Amino acid sequence: MTHPPRHRPTALRPAPRRHAGRARAGFTLVEVLVALVIMAVMAAMGWQGVATMVRTRDATQEASDRTLRLSALISQWEQDLQAVYDHPGVPGLAFDGRQLRLLRRGDGGVQIVVWSLQDGHWQRWAGPAVTRSTELLRHLQVAAQLQGQEAMQMRLLDGVQGWQLYYWRQGGWTNAQSADDFSTATASGTTGTGSGTAAGTGTTEGGTTTTTSGSSTGSTSGTTTATATARSSRRLLPEGVRLQLDLPEGRLTRDVMLPPQRRS
Repeated sequence: MTHPPRHRPTALRPAPRRHAGRARAGFTLVEVLVALVIMAVMAAMGWQGVATMVRTRDATQEASDRTLRLSALISQWEQDLQAVYDHPGVPGLAFDGRQLRLLRRGDGGVQIVVWSLQDGHWQRWAGPAVTRSTELLRHLQVAAQLQGQEAMQMRLLDGVQGWQLYYWRQGGWTNAQSADDFSTATASGTTGTGSGTAAGTGTTEGGTTTTTSGSSTGSTSGTTTATATARSSRRLLPEGVRLQLDLPEGRLTRDVMLPPQRRS
């Protein structure tokens, strides 16, 4: 009798362990929302930092450009004042609170330059250089009628809140709109000699004749001297000019000493 083969008991193998992370299919909606919020906050913080840096850079560049522009304008201002021409018939400097008109020497003659303040804009106008007095007077009339919108007007600086000029005269600063000093020249002449009898005197002035009648008898011996005095006034240039500009950054003050006056 044969016996059936014996089966050896099979050893029980432990079931393979599944990784804990594989049991989850993905992130939950709450986790995704939290991650998005964190990323948005970080992006906003980074953008604010970049925007601040850009604004700082732009403000620094603008301030630097304004400083360079103002430096160039002051240099032009000094050049105009140091080239002022003392003309016998036209004042070398004339300031009315809104604009400063000056005469300056140029390569081709004498030109009129006008610095003005128009609606917060500091502007400069320069006429052509001329050599004849008639041309100078014609350009002087043009300069007196400037409105600030002419083609030759150069807008130099914006944001100017106000300006004022002072002249250095006789050891002190005085307002440029106050009474100026004048140079007075006196000319005298001697006329008239005569003797005899006068029976009447007549004078004519402005188209009206006035007659004084009367008689006087006698003789006049000697010489009768009549002195006619004529006075001509000429405006003197100051020794220096002080400029005060009221800017958003503060008040700028600049003093310029003028060269010795050359009479012509």
